[in-house]
Amino acid sequence: MPPTQRGQAYRLGPNRWGLRYYDADGKRRRKSPFPSRSAALAHYRDVIEPQLRGEPVPMPELTLAEFVPLYLERHAAGVRPRTIAELRKRLRYASIAFGEVPLRGLERMSGEIASWRATLPERSRYGYTQALRQTLEAAVRWGYMTRNPAKLAGSNPQPPPRPVRAYTFAELAAIAAELSPMYRPLPVFAAATGLRPEEWQALERRDVDHRERMLNVRRTVSSGEVVELGKTKRSRRQVPLSDRALDVLDALPARLDTPLLFPSVRGKLMLLDRFRAREWAPAIDAAGVRTPARIYDLRSTFASNALAAGVSVFELARLMGASVAMIERHYGALLDGAGADIARRLSAFEAAQGSEGECAEDV
Repeated sequence: MPPTQRGQAYRLGPNRWGLRYYDADGKRRRKSPFPSRSAALAHYRDVIEPQLRGEPVPMPELTLAEFVPLYLERHAAGVRPRTIAELRKRLRYASIAFGEVPLRGLERMSGEIASWRATLPERSRYGYTQALRQTLEAAVRWGYMTRNPAKLAGSNPQPPPRPVRAYTFAELAAIAAELSPMYRPLPVFAAATGLRPEEWQALERRDVDHRERMLNVRRTVSSGEVVELGKTKRSRRQVPLSDRALDVLDALPARLDTPLLFPSVRGKLMLLDRFRAREWAPAIDAAGVRTPARIYDLRSTFASNALAAGVSVFELARLMGASVAMIERHYGALLDGAGADIARRLSAFEAAQGSEGECAEDV
């Protein structure tokens, strides 16, 4: 360890100071800027000097409102902007209730967090609580807290999934007939591929492989912008194209002003909220389709039809870019009704195996 030193502050300009010091290997280091000479020396005393002595550096005392943007900034390095936007929205409710409380003080408030959770809307309770638990768990990992009071407040069960809404072929045809000509192929296509709305929004002609009958899902829309998907099985994937899906693609109006399959009228990226208000909602009313009738239910229609056709849960999860657990949670009722078909397929397999055995004995 180098000889005892106090660090040296030096002026960089008006209200700007730097700090010079020697590290544990005797190398000269600099750190800047600081707003004052005393701030530079305080940093040396409170942070650098303990490091030179081999002592752990105490973490700064932050309130929840101060820690939330720090967490979101660090978490943003590995997730999509849309995820950060959703987390920020969900954490706003905890910040209103506990934003001025220091994290160390929040450690002892698991009871208060449990009471706060009980006041949240039933459908939002899980998401708001999960966001707080996730944030405080990071605070524990990074040394700002020693325990997670949101976890100690009790379990956070998910609400029951919404009932599955699957459109019939007749309903899809009725909705399509009421849409503008350029959007008429969309309902059948989305129901035949199971893509999320933000995925078919970003589809381009080059993503369609007609010869292999495959659709390549490479991009998504996040915060109003097209972004490339990560190279994982749950995001960037291939979806087989059925005859209906190929027929729909062939029926798309030819356009030279955009590579998008489903652009806006001007050839730009479709704005989903605008499409919902100007096209989808009037088409639902005019078609007389029973409500609720969401755009996202087109994806549920694909899942329902796939399970009815005998596609396995594992295969369906791969096709939809989701986990097996998600498929089982949201479409469990459909799986429960598939017992007869599973028994039929097992019987057919057993019969085929028995026939092969008999043929072998005859030989």
